[in-house]
Amino acid sequence: MADRILQILVQYICLLFCLSAHEAAHAAAADRFGDHTARMLGRLTLNPIKHADPLGTFILPLMMMITQFPFLFGWAKPVPVNIRNLRNPRLHSVFVAIAGPSANLLLAIIFTFVLRLTVIINGISTPDEMFASPACLVSISIVMINLVLLLFNCIPLPPLDGHHVLNYFLPPEGQRFLQQMGPFGLIIAITLGSRIISPPLHYIAGFLLTFGLTGFNLL
Repeated sequence: MADRILQILVQYICLLFCLSAHEAAHAAAADRFGDHTARMLGRLTLNPIKHADPLGTFILPLMMMITQFPFLFGWAKPVPVNIRNLRNPRLHSVFVAIAGPSANLLLAIIFTFVLRLTVIINGISTPDEMFASPACLVSISIVMINLVLLLFNCIPLPPLDGHHVLNYFLPPEGQRFLQQMGPFGLIIAITLGSRIISPPLHYIAGFLLTFGLTGFNLL
């Protein structure tokens, strides 16, 4: 029981870090391209309290961990962006949107190498030894959570980041249709998300974790 509680706590702390990095990346991109709204509101930070959403940051993730859902997911408060302040509103809004998933991809790659380094330093040679190591478990949790956030946010439905990218390529009629889906987009994404992201998640996670354990004999 104590081990399970500790596992939930570690996973939850990792989730808070990953969500904060995702939103801080949005804020940094908006700030870089001319909109300082997020900076003025204190969102250009990794402090999870500044980004917390009651449902997406607390209730849903804890329920998923308690019920041992196949993967851990959540969301934070969207970073406010005034696209009229961006130097090139249409193009730069896309860059702001992809900054969050890009941060998750970067963290997944970084912690894959952290995992590999931990395996080398501790002389770990089997999956059982890897999953028994607390340091490895932290790295694995961060890799997995970031992959889930990356793939989920690529779904092109509002309010997810992927819809901003799709919106850039759509004609005005398509943009209006996409916006009309706004109230239902997140519900649809959550309902279908596990089916959509599970195949690529298993493939990418398997590749990265295999590298973490074996280095493919390269590292």
